[in-house]
Amino acid sequence: MRKVCAILGVGPGNGLSFANRFAKVGYDVALCARTLDRVTDMASAIGDTARGYAVDVTDNSSVREGFDAIAQGQGPVDTLIYNAGNARWGNVDSIKADELLPGFDVNVAGLIRAVQAVLPAMRSAGQGNVIVVGAGAALRGRPDTLGFAAAKAAQRSICQSLARQLGPEGIHVALLILDGVIDIPSTMQRMADKPREFFLSADGIADAAFALTQQNRQAWTFELDLRPFCERW
Repeated sequence: MRKVCAILGVGPGNGLSFANRFAKVGYDVALCARTLDRVTDMASAIGDTARGYAVDVTDNSSVREGFDAIAQGQGPVDTLIYNAGNARWGNVDSIKADELLPGFDVNVAGLIRAVQAVLPAMRSAGQGNVIVVGAGAALRGRPDTLGFAAAKAAQRSICQSLARQLGPEGIHVALLILDGVIDIPSTMQRMADKPREFFLSADGIADAAFALTQQNRQAWTFELDLRPFCERW
């Protein structure tokens, strides 16, 4: 049976690059986003080993039904890539306290929903990978990234907890910290004054994610000092 890589939060940048990278090495790939139309065309372009699914990470039923559909249509998930993210931008003078909650729902609670959905199959197999796409804001707060930084810092702590619990079970949890602007064509066009090297390569990020899935699972500490760089506990 072919391995299955499920990617949550698929768009034209990292998400699509993850899907292409894992499909290239023989995985079936499940492209997940809130809007089915968004991922159906992307999956069709990849080929028969890719399928699109509508999954809203803030909705318990949507996550459960989405992963049930993946299991039935493609098989149990071997690798989960959590690329979903959202947060309210603003500083302490402009942001309202309750505007912080949606960012935590996507970055933290959504991650937990997704992990809980794939965990039974991974435990049954005695192995699996959870790759979480984080941000440099997790390591430093700035005035106007108050909400985003808080949500990503919490996500980083969640990954540490998951890694320490699930590592001994053979389930590899890793966090990719991205500190820059992804080379999405539309973004590069809007920032035409920036040189090519200013942007992070989505394909390079996907290569790093795949490399993490191939790590020696007995290696408890890992840091790849790149831009992006990866952390693993």
